[in-house]
Order: sequence, then structure tokens, then C-alpha cells
Amino acid sequence: MDIDELAKRVVEGDRRALARAITLVESARADHRQAATQLLERLARGGREALRIGLSGTPGVGKSTFIEAFGTMLTGKGLRVAVLAVDPSSARSGGSILGDKTRMERLARDPRAFIRPSPSQAQLGGVARRTREAVRLCEAAGFDVVLIETVGVGQSETLVAEMSDIFVLLLAPAGGDELQGVKRGIMEIADLILVNKADGDLKPTAIRTCADYAGALRLLRKREADPEGFPKAMTVSAQEETGLEAAWEEMSALAGWRKAEGHWETRRSAQRQHWFEEEVRQGMLARLKADPALRERMVSLGLAVAEGHADPAAAASEVLSILDEERGAV
Repeated sequence: MDIDELAKRVVEGDRRALARAITLVESARADHRQAATQLLERLARGGREALRIGLSGTPGVGKSTFIEAFGTMLTGKGLRVAVLAVDPSSARSGGSILGDKTRMERLARDPRAFIRPSPSQAQLGGVARRTREAVRLCEAAGFDVVLIETVGVGQSETLVAEMSDIFVLLLAPAGGDELQGVKRGIMEIADLILVNKADGDLKPTAIRTCADYAGALRLLRKREADPEGFPKAMTVSAQEETGLEAAWEEMSALAGWRKAEGHWETRRSAQRQHWFEEEVRQGMLARLKADPALRERMVSLGLAVAEGHADPAAAASEVLSILDEERGAV
């Protein structure tokens, strides 16, 4: 694989090359990882940036419908939109349905849009480990907005905030006890809460739900990187395509304020630091598993923990002590 040629085609906006590059960074093969690192280093020199929008919500809330309507609205404004949709992987087979592209048929045909479904690979928070690198590839390809759709909703979903500039939480009305339905942790990182399906018979319920969340957001501690009035709750209808323009205006205003006040680069710097540390953690774990003797010891200790014969903390301490001994012997 000619990395220089692939990088050149990605920068030129070749969608086929972009898809191939994302496949490369998602691969776990050692040679592919090395090639992916070289590719990302070459593309980093371009300095292109996009507005990264993380989107989360419970299954059935209408994420795909919203993204299609919202993305189509943005491409209608002349913007190029990339959608990175993370699908849940099976805990048994490891496979994913990857049906997001078929659910966004209209947006998938838009020449100014690019949709890439990826398996979560059992990653915490429903964010594939290499999604962050896929975002960088989409920026290098010249996309103006990158939408990162994640699976599920809950405190583990906070991982998406570490790779996005704006985090949007999508909710549906008539979902029972609304404020109990979403963990406080995810509300604390949301920049914008959008109550979808504000149409037809559900519109009054959606308005009430929005008011409940607006009140709840006012009780949260003020964040330094938020202007007055943020975070906020709004109603939208992806089906009728209402409220989308207003939501985009709020996102644009928030992004503009953060850039002007210096919070944008501070946030991105903190994210880069986070992912550096995450790569180190993942690399250390991979090395633990690569050592046959250590892997065998971990398996035996794991069985002892599972059967209740060993304490998890004590077993972990023993593994780490083995690492210390090996390091001292070098």
C-alpha cells in the first residue's frame, strides 16, 4: 500500500480513498497499525479542522432520522458532512448489523455527505477505539462537520465527549419518568439536549419534557466553557424537519463563542492528552497479553478470582509485581 498516494487522494476528497483509509485505521493487524500511524502523521500536516458533533440517545429515539434530516439541511447550506455511526457489536460473535447507511438512504446519496458505519467492538461507551482517528481522516478529507453517532445512553457514553467539540443528547417524549431515564453524568456533559418527535400528538408532551430538562439543567453547576444560557434544551422534529435550523444556530453560536474565548483549543488539547494516555493504557494491556508466561498467569489468577479464591485487587497487584520484577531485570 502506497501511503503517500493514499494520503494525497484523501486530501483531494476521494471518498473511496477515505473509506479505505478508515478501514486501515480500524484494523488491528500490526502492519496495518504501523501504516495507519504513518498515514495519520502525513495528514496531520494539513491542519484542517471540522466541527465535531457527538450525538447520543436511547434506541428508538430517532437518531438516524435526525441525522439524515440534520445532515441534509447542512449539505443544503453547502457544507460537507461526514457521519461516523457506531453500531453495537455482538458479545458472542463480535459482529454488527451496520444498518445505519440503509436507514439514511437520502443522505447516503448526497454527494456532499459521507456515511461510515463501524462496529463498536465491545468498546465502552459505544465508541469504536479508532473512531477518533476516523474523525481526523474526515477532517483531512475536507469535511466541514463530522457527526459521531454512538450507541445507547448512560454514564459510559461520556467517552464521546473526549472526541467532540459539541455533545448533543437526543431524547424522546412520553418515555415515562423523563428525568430518571437519563443518568446525571451524561446530562453534565451535554451541551444541547434535543427532545425529538415534537410533532403530532406528541408535540405537547415534547414541550413539557423540554421544559422539565431546561429546569434540571439550571440546577447543574456552571461550566467554565459555557456562555450564558448553555447548556440548553430544545424541541425538534426530525420527521417534519422543524427546529433543525434553530439547533444548528445554537451549535454554531456555541462553537464560535468557545473559539473566541480560547476554550476551543484548550478543549482539544485536553482531548489529545486524554487519547495519548488511552493509547498508552491500551498498549500496555496488549503487551501484557502478548507475553505467554504472563498471559498464562493472568488466566490462572482470573479463574481464581472468578471462583472466589482470590481478591481482584490482590490478584491485580500480583500481576503488576511480576511486571516490576521483569522491568528490574532489564
